[in-house]
Amino acid sequence: MNISSSAATKSLSVLAGLLLAGSLAGCDAAAQVGAKVADAVHSAAASQAPGTGTGTGSAHPGEVAAAVAQLASIPVKGKAPKTGYSRGQFGPAWSDVDHNGCDTRNDMLRRDLTDVTTKPGTRDCVIASGKLADKYTGKTITFTRGENSADVQIDHIIPLSLAWQTGAQQISAAQRLQLANDPLNLMSADGPANQQKSDSSADAWLPANKAFRCEYVARQTAVKAKYKLWMTRPEHDAIAGILATCK
Repeated sequence: MNISSSAATKSLSVLAGLLLAGSLAGCDAAAQVGAKVADAVHSAAASQAPGTGTGTGSAHPGEVAAAVAQLASIPVKGKAPKTGYSRGQFGPAWSDVDHNGCDTRNDMLRRDLTDVTTKPGTRDCVIASGKLADKYTGKTITFTRGENSADVQIDHIIPLSLAWQTGAQQISAAQRLQLANDPLNLMSADGPANQQKSDSSADAWLPANKAFRCEYVARQTAVKAKYKLWMTRPEHDAIAGILATCK
């Protein structure tokens, strides 16, 4: 995961904030820590030029340290039953939560693709074509809306079913809607790879593109912390193992 020097500096600043957050009392301490690191990871990802995430560079030590500290703030316990889960528990799919007039799916395509064209008469909202430097596989995919639309899908970094079984049942409907549409938790991805991942946690599935694994688990950790979700022991250990290699 390549990040700019300014992003790395921000990560180090957040890490210092983590130490201060450790003095806070009560359950809100972990949530405050998680939100701060989530913002840093999100900002670092946003600072990258499109497609750079498939490179071979390693994560900056400051960002790795921040993710490790954040991981320590997340509770570890068993997965809850899937009882009551449905996609509808997270609101209408691809809601325009930022009120920019475009749905979340097209917002993510615009963010992640290059050479973007839009469908006429849609106020530049509907993405007609573009190229994706896919982070899951490391390959470049040409996207054209229509017959091959499914070649590029929008993946939830933390699958909604997994979120439901690790704490999302206990947050509000408004928070679940935000989780389902949060750019931190969303990424344009190779359709077959996304289907293969399904609702797997990090102990059951990791991207084939090993150069992206550090960023992938850091983002999973950030999302879990931001929305006060927990991890299972295998999930936690898998993420900790990946972060230990991100030097």
